Amino acid sequence: MTQQTRYVIRGGVEGRERLRILARLMRPAALDLLTRTGIRTGMTCLDVGCGGGDLTFDLARMVGSMGRVVGTDIDETKMELARQEAAAQQLTNVEFHVADIAHYEPEPEFDRVHARFLLTHLPDPQAALAKMWRALRPGGMVIVVDIDFRGYFSHPDCAALARYVDLYTRTVERRGGDANIGPRLPALLSGAGFENVQMNLVQMAGLTGDVKLMSPLTMENIADAVITEGFATAEQVDGIVAELYEFARTPGTIASSPRFVEAWATKS
Repeated sequence: MTQQTRYVIRGGVEGRERLRILARLMRPAALDLLTRTGIRTGMTCLDVGCGGGDLTFDLARMVGSMGRVVGTDIDETKMELARQEAAAQQLTNVEFHVADIAHYEPEPEFDRVHARFLLTHLPDPQAALAKMWRALRPGGMVIVVDIDFRGYFSHPDCAALARYVDLYTRTVERRGGDANIGPRLPALLSGAGFENVQMNLVQMAGLTGDVKLMSPLTMENIADAVITEGFATAEQVDGIVAELYEFARTPGTIASSPRFVEAWATKS
């Protein structure tokens, strides 16, 4: 199974629009993380599994015209859209390439390597981190962010949310990933040879806004994989999506994201 067929979330234009909302939700925490991990003018950065490139654009602005940012992803449609958006934003220090980390052999030229929501989908995240280690210059830093789906909560309890979490977790597992990889990140970094490992925990929740849309949007975007794997019928998926949207629209309900673990470490 290739990484493209392993990935459980819908790609292309539709998948790009979901990522745009996710990036908007994550942006305050992401910018804080990039600042804390020392992103600065003149650096060379690699963003692995960059999706639509929203965070890659932020990296490009942070390193400035004297720096350089490379974004990679397996989805050609997303990469072409990212190139168009970079041109529209007049970001000339960023480039996007179609690449699978399993086969990508970057030169050791980067000051920072970043990967968000990538390792969760890989059957061998340790091997991917070893590639990232090799991509770094001595003294460089890897920054990874990933999920712990067990962290979801709502008020009041929502049966459709519990069903969605179960379907997502089992579908990712069936395709070789780990939907609860977040707490494993520090150990994985140490196992890949990184030093000075640190971590932080982030979670969003709210009564309104993007955080309430992410569960129904993601359920819609994993529908094909869930149905293909035989975990639910199309009719059942449609029912879960409808219930999640209804919960999101109901005043006074609280919806959360999963837990997000941030981890970073250096190459000696």
